[in-house]
Amino acid sequence: MQKSILITGGSGFLGINLVRYLLHKDFSDIIVLDIADFDYPEMDEINFIKGDIRDKKTVAKLMKDVELVVHCAAALPLYKKEDIFSTNVNGTRNLLQYGYKNNIERFVHISTTAVYGIPDHHPLYETDKLEGVGPYGESKVMAEKICQEYREKGMCIPIVRPKSFIGPERLGVFALFYDWAKDGKSFPIIGNGRNRYQLLDVEDLCEAIYLCLTEGKKIVNDTFNIGAGKFTTMRNDYQSVLDYAGFGKKIKAIPAKPAILILEILESLHLSPLYKWVYETASKDSFVSIEKAERILGFKPKYSNKDALVRNYKWYIENLDSFKERTGISHRVPWKQGILKLAKFFF
Repeated sequence: MQKSILITGGSGFLGINLVRYLLHKDFSDIIVLDIADFDYPEMDEINFIKGDIRDKKTVAKLMKDVELVVHCAAALPLYKKEDIFSTNVNGTRNLLQYGYKNNIERFVHISTTAVYGIPDHHPLYETDKLEGVGPYGESKVMAEKICQEYREKGMCIPIVRPKSFIGPERLGVFALFYDWAKDGKSFPIIGNGRNRYQLLDVEDLCEAIYLCLTEGKKIVNDTFNIGAGKFTTMRNDYQSVLDYAGFGKKIKAIPAKPAILILEILESLHLSPLYKWVYETASKDSFVSIEKAERILGFKPKYSNKDALVRNYKWYIENLDSFKERTGISHRVPWKQGILKLAKFFF
């Protein structure tokens, strides 16, 4: 496809998977904007601009040359509060302001199901109330409101709300689980593990984004939950990785209330990478209805929770040497385990 497309945050986990997906779909004019270097083999196939979506000059210049935008860039929960709001809110506003000024064709906004907060019912629908937890969740709710403002001005702005997505290049909090699995350890989960917790494979997310880029404007100018179509319980799905690792280890349930209290204290002392939304939802049901995306977009998820978890784990093992000495706060590197690394010896 010859239309020029800008991918913000294109150096990240979703970004690189989307670049590869769109190249496979014959998109030939791809521009990546990111504050992090684009250090992938596909460098020669795209136009990389190192820059910040908070910089109006950079955004204004880029928006003159593109027809489509997929806005993946975001400051994640482990970032500083001020960076989360300035990136996720102000950065989104900058992109929409100059996108509107330059009459771009479509603006696909990647949001999150974290905008639903800690819900009291399931499945969640696109019409449910938005109540973000913590700076990240709050900022993503605010970003969606800005999208709605510009949608009312006539822009085509599909909003995609994906569940936690995994796959090649995904590390972050999942690297903690995979590290324990590869070392032949059992793994603790909060609560009894009988809760249903929907995930999403990044390839399925890329398919949903592609549909938002290519289906009719009237069809896609809406908000869509995206998640796996097949998932069981937290204990059962995560056990698939330990089974694949081959050490005969098991998922271990720990009582939710004391675990949450301990993790809350550890977070306040900066001794654990797990933040409130992770540990307060881990023991609860967490799944969304994808019926709307299936019906309107024709979305058909390919991977189950188990498929996605094992596929990500295989990539982790095959690429371990390339990142085992690195840590950080993005999805592209393992998060520091902090004091949780000591707990590993008891499992």
